[in-house]
Amino acid sequence: MSSRLQRRKWWSHLLTVLSGLCVAIVLVPLVSVIYTAARIGGPALSLSFLTSNPPEACTPSPGITCAVGGIGPAIQGTVIVVGVAAAIAVPIGLAAAIFAAEYPTRWLGRAISFTADVLTGLPSIIAGVFIYLLLVIYDPAIVFSVISGALALSVIMIPIVTRTTELSLRTVPQELREAALALGIPKWRTTLQIVVATALPGVLTGTLLAVMRAAGEAAPLLFTLFGSRLGFEGFNRPAQALPLLIYNFAESGAENWRELAWGASLILILMILVTSVLSRLVIARMVRRMRGS
Repeated sequence: MSSRLQRRKWWSHLLTVLSGLCVAIVLVPLVSVIYTAARIGGPALSLSFLTSNPPEACTPSPGITCAVGGIGPAIQGTVIVVGVAAAIAVPIGLAAAIFAAEYPTRWLGRAISFTADVLTGLPSIIAGVFIYLLLVIYDPAIVFSVISGALALSVIMIPIVTRTTELSLRTVPQELREAALALGIPKWRTTLQIVVATALPGVLTGTLLAVMRAAGEAAPLLFTLFGSRLGFEGFNRPAQALPLLIYNFAESGAENWRELAWGASLILILMILVTSVLSRLVIARMVRRMRGS
């Protein structure tokens, strides 16, 4: 028994060390990206950088000084486009997930689960091409617009919201549903007020995951949002977004645009990082309150 216990302890220590090494390996690229973006893009950060418009493309040379400018329209456009996409995707994803979780044996429920699994792995650029072709056929006037970009991002968000919400709802014990129904509570109230409320932390996690995924996508916006150096001009007009600005400015030969791209990269990383940390704190607090009650 003692030798067997020692072997178990040895394997436990070995696997603990291996797990720590895996965590360190995963953190290396994350820390490297954040450090590089902070080192190169950090000096550009200022209030005017966050509010002003991008400058004309320019490379400094003797006698020529380039305007610095900022990424104000890109921040504004990101918030608007992702917000509109979330307003489209979240209700659809929640409704689909509730049906798939509550009626898993029906053919439509199985079809929703299968489709969400397939679309979750869909390359994001396909979503942009799909919306582009769809609008070219039905309404060419808004092919390059905030509406078009939001629709493309919503195609990416819907399967993520659906799948994560469905998995969260399925973790709710079946006995909880049966107890509510036994008390005479209607099925729709049981689902919304008991099942969804119990799985709310997981639902919020999936929704935030979809929002952060959409906030960092540039490929679908190349075919839809198009980009603009001005601020928001309307939902049927082109606009700018941080991922799109980073892509366009990073491949430019203009030095001042490349500096803006690094600064925008740092801002995008910080936005996603802060949102992720705050959401986890809020969700953890919700879970503690639910367990305490």
